[in-house]
Amino acid sequence: MSAALLALTGAASAQQAGGSNELNVYNWSDYIAEDTIEKFEAETGIKVNYDVFDSNEVLEAKMLSGSTGYDVVVPSIEFMARQAQAGVFAEIDRSKLENYGNLDTGILEVIAVNDPGNTYGVPYMMFTTGIGYDKAKAAERVDAAKLGSWDMVFDPETAARLADCGIALLDSPTEIVAPALNYLGLDPNSEEAGDLEKAQALLESIRPHVRYFHSSQYINDLANGEICVAVGYSGDILQARDRAAEAGQGVEIVYSIPPEGAQVGFDMLAVPVDAPNKDNAMKFIDFILRPEIAADITNYVFFANPNTAATEFVDPSVRDDPGIYPPEQAKAKLFSLKPHTARFDRTLTRAWTSIKTGQ
Repeated sequence: MSAALLALTGAASAQQAGGSNELNVYNWSDYIAEDTIEKFEAETGIKVNYDVFDSNEVLEAKMLSGSTGYDVVVPSIEFMARQAQAGVFAEIDRSKLENYGNLDTGILEVIAVNDPGNTYGVPYMMFTTGIGYDKAKAAERVDAAKLGSWDMVFDPETAARLADCGIALLDSPTEIVAPALNYLGLDPNSEEAGDLEKAQALLESIRPHVRYFHSSQYINDLANGEICVAVGYSGDILQARDRAAEAGQGVEIVYSIPPEGAQVGFDMLAVPVDAPNKDNAMKFIDFILRPEIAADITNYVFFANPNTAATEFVDPSVRDDPGIYPPEQAKAKLFSLKPHTARFDRTLTRAWTSIKTGQ
């Protein structure tokens, strides 16, 4: 065999074994520090191809279609659990994760309810889903007692007062219907047809006052004063708060975990079963689990991380922010989401389409 042929054969074998010099990552938008990828590439020599999405539904559609070409994806835990049951993910090889011991064991136990044995995912960041609002504009339109509560969006009379300055909701049926159910005093994970009908009726009653549904646009729109209220992810709204402050246009954004209760969630690092570069995926996950790297990401995106060794490296202003690390009083009212059955998911999707279109 010639030297050239040997070289080609060796390269092909390395690629088949996951020895490629590339890594394909699919993550949420605005969800990593500015220099995380650059640091990983410089240290490992691995070229990262980095794509973004802005809803679990978009990610799930790709994952269930198969052959995505991605090596690391970042679903929320309840979506990852369902996708794992469908055989989408490879088991996490913890023998290749030197920094796995940095993870909070209590959080791993919570996650294990949806991912038994912590088999298919490694927790990346934690978040709550609450309300971001323009302090001045909201105060002009809403009773002080209702500021920061779910009344701002779910009470038709209050939402009507805010319609002129703009309300945005996540384009995610799961993460809007759940707090609507909770607001009605129902189980946020209920799959009862009657409960969904009540939540749908509530959302249809406030639909005329909602400017748009989108899962990332609200970040800049809040910061720029284009809208005054958004239901969104904690870190995203806190990013909007800082962008507004940096712009110096007098826009002050507040993030609230509504006192009636809100979703707490975990986004997971997972490896598709058909990932072309599994070894590189494990190197990347282990890199993210380094205390300084996890802290850098938290300091940049304003999402709490589950890495106990990282806490000392998190900026005190971030670590002490109740919107990022909720106090005990707020924690008591938080709820987590469970995977929906496929049958309910179809019903939910139909209801969501009706809510958005008004038909």
